[in-house]
Amino acid sequence: MSFYPIVLEMKKLLRSLDGCLDKTVAFATTKKFDVNTLLQARLAPDMFPLLRQIQATCDQAKYAAGRITGKEMPAHPDTEQTVDELRKRIASVIAYLDGFTKTDFDGAETRSVTTPRWEGKTMAASDYFVEHAMPNFFFHYTTAYAILRHNGVEVGKRDFLGPLPYRQP
Repeated sequence: MSFYPIVLEMKKLLRSLDGCLDKTVAFATTKKFDVNTLLQARLAPDMFPLLRQIQATCDQAKYAAGRITGKEMPAHPDTEQTVDELRKRIASVIAYLDGFTKTDFDGAETRSVTTPRWEGKTMAASDYFVEHAMPNFFFHYTTAYAILRHNGVEVGKRDFLGPLPYRQP
């Protein structure tokens, strides 16, 4: 199984998330409030705020691609405090994902992955991608979208899905 198409989808969804931030800025401008106040919005008191959800979405995309291919990942120290800074992070991760080709993922089934948090444990790269990276990416992506929607930003399913490759018959 090639994981490349899923990484391409993650890249597309990061672009969609950036588009949702466009709508967020427009919403805040119309309502006359500082857009950055939404960055601390959350769905529940024990969940990450929007700021961290977007950071985590970016992280999971770069971890998914980088860890299963063995390519070095860009560092992001989680210092963003504004929508503009988050958009730069999204752009940085998209640029990183642009550097991958289908052949980079060849042999992923035979690789092993570990993370600093796993304290010496490993996982097959394919299991890591399917059971850890992908669900985490979609969890944080969906939660960021839900926070925006919950706070009145006019985003919908088309914003969530991003452009689809429709064809004319």
